[in-house]
Amino acid sequence: MISPACRNALEHWLAHLGGLRDAADNTLTAYRGDVVDFLAFMTQHFGSPQGLGALAEITTGDMRAWMAATRAGGTGARSLARKLSAVKSFYTWLAERQGFEATAVLSARSPKFQKKLPRPLAEDAAKAMIETVEYQSTSDWVAARDVAVVTVLYGCGLRISEALGLTGGDAPLPSVLRITGKGGKERIVPVLPAARAAVDRYLDLCPHPQETNAPLFRGVRGGPLNASIIRKAMAQARAQLGLPATATPHALRHSFATHLLEAGGDLRAIQELLGHASLSTTQAYTAVDTAHLMEVYNRAHPKA
Repeated sequence: MISPACRNALEHWLAHLGGLRDAADNTLTAYRGDVVDFLAFMTQHFGSPQGLGALAEITTGDMRAWMAATRAGGTGARSLARKLSAVKSFYTWLAERQGFEATAVLSARSPKFQKKLPRPLAEDAAKAMIETVEYQSTSDWVAARDVAVVTVLYGCGLRISEALGLTGGDAPLPSVLRITGKGGKERIVPVLPAARAAVDRYLDLCPHPQETNAPLFRGVRGGPLNASIIRKAMAQARAQLGLPATATPHALRHSFATHLLEAGGDLRAIQELLGHASLSTTQAYTAVDTAHLMEVYNRAHPKA
């Protein structure tokens, strides 16, 4: 059980994140769960619900106990690092308002973990995916829709939520799109002719009327298209092509960035196109590019 004061503080912090920092709903849900788990552990750890005053007394040893128990419960290093980040954010906000020193919490070291590199598709595999997705439906308009979505993902580097967030007012697709991504961050994305052509073909065949404020991509019954439908079509296509399970809608976004980089694209420009808040996030693609070069090198110069 969590004390009413702590629960009230948690809700105010989440409201702060959602209102002033425009955090996404999924992010707020994850943060709430992470901090609730932390507070629940401290309640059990001390044997009673902890008020705001008690939270100020948490020690380095208490933090180690929480992290050890969380790992013992099956939480991986990456997930624990995310939980710790949420707890630190909550404590930073709380300490400023309550006037206490949060060093014990803020100095807790995040567990080390190996960052996963993006798993892009090779250029020919990405093209094959677009071609093969078309054959996953017996309905011409649904096939054209799925091709249009996948082409937009790969051709514009969009997240699946961003692609499905396009409306009838965005069609016909212009030469550039203004996309609102995570955290309300806006970016300008060029639209390739192939993406515009794919969307035009879909609209020509779609039986549902195009409406300015309605979703551009429709489900069979005319409602918003669910991302799971595109994931399923891609799963069927990758099975036919013999591609790995990592060939997902998000992998097409990775492929967009990696192929731009391989073609000599500027890293800062790619950051802007992807809508990454930090260049360090985009720099993961340089590791992918280097890994690809080393793979080619090792094939050309096998060790004796």
